[in-house]
Amino acid sequence: MTHFESAIERVIAGLANSTRVLNPVEKRTVAYHEAGHAICGWFFEHADPLLKVSIIPRGKALGYAQSLPNSETYLLTMHQLMDRMAMTLGGRVSEEIHFDTVTSGASDDFNKVTRMATAMVTKLGMSEKLGFIYYEEDEQKLHKPFSEETAKNIDQEVRRIVQEAYKQCKELLTEKKNEIGLVAEELLSKEMLVRDDLVRILGKRPFADNKEFDKYFGGEGGKSAPDVPPDTPPAVPPTPAM
Repeated sequence: MTHFESAIERVIAGLANSTRVLNPVEKRTVAYHEAGHAICGWFFEHADPLLKVSIIPRGKALGYAQSLPNSETYLLTMHQLMDRMAMTLGGRVSEEIHFDTVTSGASDDFNKVTRMATAMVTKLGMSEKLGFIYYEEDEQKLHKPFSEETAKNIDQEVRRIVQEAYKQCKELLTEKKNEIGLVAEELLSKEMLVRDDLVRILGKRPFADNKEFDKYFGGEGGKSAPDVPPDTPPAVPPTPAM
C-alpha cells in the first residue's frame, strides 16, 4: 500500500524535491496554507474526503492536500462544485486570517476556481442570468462567439460565483481558526498528516465517508507519520501542492 500511495503522489504532485528547502517563514506559511485546504475538506459536506495533507515539496508544489474522489459519482451538483471551489480557496483565506500579508502561493488555486466558475456559467447552465446556453470558446478564432454584452455578463457571473465560494470559505475558516492552527502546527512537526492524524486532531468527520476508503484502505485511515527531529532538513517521503 505504501508503494501504491507513493505512485499516486508522484502522479498528482510530481517527484519529491529534496533540493527545495524552505526557510522557516515560508514553511510556516505553507503549513497554514495547506491546513486551510484541509479544514475545508474536513468540514464541507460536499467536498471530497481528505486523505492526507503535506508540506513536503514535490515537483513545483510546496505542499498539498490530497482528497479521494468517489469513483461512483458521474454527475456533479452545484453544491459539490461550490464546496470544491471553497476548498480550493482555503489556502489563501487561511493566509489572510493568520498573517499580516498574503503570498503568491495561491495562483494555481485561482486558476482552478476561475475555470470551474466559468464552466458553470458558460457550459453547465448554472447561471440564471445566462440561462441554458452553451458557449464554446475557440482560442484559434479572433472573435468570441458571443456579443460584448454577453461577455460582460459572463464576467459578472463568474465573479459572483467565485465571491460566493470565497465568502463560504471565509466563514468556515474564521469559525475554525483554532483548528487550522492545530493542523498547521502538527504539520510543522511531522510534515505530513494522514487521515488518522486528522481524526485525532479534529474528531471524526461530521459526514459519512464514501466507499473508496474501505476499497483502498480496508477501513484503515493510514499510519501516522513520525515527528520530524528539530533542525532536520525536509525529508523526501510522500506528498505536496500549493
